[in-house]
Amino acid sequence: MGAGAATIASAGAAVGIGNVFSSLIHSVARNPSLAKQLFGYAILGFALIEAIALFALMMAFLILFIF
Repeated sequence: MGAGAATIASAGAAVGIGNVFSSLIHSVARNPSLAKQLFGYAILGFALIEAIALFALMMAFLILFIF
Protein backbone atom coordinates (compact mmCIF):
# COMPACT_ATOMS: atom_id res chain seq x y z
CA MET A 1 0.00 0.00 0.00
CA GLY A 2 2.82 2.40 0.84
CA ALA A 3 4.66 1.69 -2.40
CA GLY A 4 1.49 2.38 -4.39
CA ALA A 5 0.99 5.68 -2.60
CA ALA A 6 4.59 6.66 -3.34
CA THR A 7 4.13 5.82 -7.02
CA ILE A 8 0.95 7.87 -7.31
CA ALA A 9 2.57 10.81 -5.53
CA SER A 10 5.62 10.64 -7.78
CA ALA A 11 3.46 10.59 -10.89
CA GLY A 12 1.48 13.58 -9.65
CA ALA A 13 4.66 15.50 -8.92
CA ALA A 14 6.01 14.72 -12.38
CA VAL A 15 2.84 16.07 -13.98
CA GLY A 16 3.00 19.19 -11.81
CA ILE A 17 6.63 19.88 -12.67
CA GLY A 18 5.85 19.38 -16.34
CA ASN A 19 3.04 21.92 -16.07
CA VAL A 20 5.29 24.47 -14.36
CA PHE A 21 7.99 24.33 -17.03
CA SER A 22 5.46 24.12 -19.86
CA SER A 23 3.89 27.32 -18.58
CA LEU A 24 7.35 28.88 -18.33
CA ILE A 25 8.07 28.12 -21.98
CA HIS A 26 4.72 29.53 -23.09
CA SER A 27 5.16 32.66 -20.97
CA VAL A 28 8.68 33.37 -22.22
CA ALA A 29 7.48 32.86 -25.78
CA ARG A 30 4.79 35.50 -25.21
CA ASN A 31 6.98 38.00 -23.36
CA PRO A 32 10.75 37.38 -23.60
CA SER A 33 11.63 40.50 -21.61
CA LEU A 34 10.31 38.89 -18.40
CA ALA A 35 12.34 35.69 -18.80
CA LYS A 36 14.49 36.18 -15.67
CA GLN A 37 11.53 36.96 -13.42
CA LEU A 38 9.46 34.10 -14.81
CA PHE A 39 12.36 31.68 -14.38
CA GLY A 40 12.56 32.61 -10.69
CA TYR A 41 8.85 31.91 -10.30
CA ALA A 42 9.23 28.60 -12.12
CA ILE A 43 12.05 27.50 -9.83
CA LEU A 44 9.92 28.43 -6.81
CA GLY A 45 7.03 26.38 -8.19
CA PHE A 46 9.37 23.47 -8.90
CA ALA A 47 10.69 23.56 -5.33
CA LEU A 48 7.21 23.62 -3.81
CA ILE A 49 5.99 20.73 -5.96
CA GLU A 50 9.11 18.73 -5.17
CA ALA A 51 8.61 19.37 -1.45
CA ILE A 52 5.06 18.06 -1.65
CA ALA A 53 6.34 14.97 -3.48
CA LEU A 54 8.95 14.37 -0.79
CA PHE A 55 6.34 14.74 1.96
CA ALA A 56 4.11 12.23 0.16
CA LEU A 57 7.06 9.85 -0.19
CA MET A 58 7.80 10.20 3.52
CA MET A 59 4.17 9.41 4.38
CA ALA A 60 4.24 6.40 2.07
CA PHE A 61 7.35 5.06 3.80
CA LEU A 62 5.74 5.64 7.19
CA ILE A 63 2.70 3.67 6.06
CA LEU A 64 4.88 0.94 4.59
CA PHE A 65 7.26 0.43 7.50
CA ILE A 66 5.53 1.70 10.65
CA PHE A 67 1.89 0.66 10.35
